[in-house]
Amino acid sequence: MTDPTGKNGVKTLGIKLPPGLHAQFALVAQLDGINLSVAVLRAVEFYVAHKRSEPDFNQRAATALAEIEEEAAARKAAIEGLFGEASPEPDAAAAPATDDSATAETTKPSRTRRAPEKE
Repeated sequence: MTDPTGKNGVKTLGIKLPPGLHAQFALVAQLDGINLSVAVLRAVEFYVAHKRSEPDFNQRAATALAEIEEEAAARKAAIEGLFGEASPEPDAAAAPATDDSATAETTKPSRTRRAPEKE
């Protein structure tokens, strides 16, 4: 499983910007004396803080959390079902096949070989 925090505790994010917006963003970052990575980090922090202050944010987050927990419970039940009563016994998996077609296949007479030609 991968590290949920990413390499060195950070995640990499690639974004596509229209050329004009990129130019403005780069200029604003330059005027502030920061690189684009720091500017993006600040923009994301600002966005998250702004969204958290919205009146319905807590309710939407609680709804999302409930949906995540419901989905996780369903997936857990499905995985547990794989290992429940339907799981084969270890001895049954190692037992030889008793299918008649498998037996017939292994007991077929081999082809007759031609006798070598005399010179």
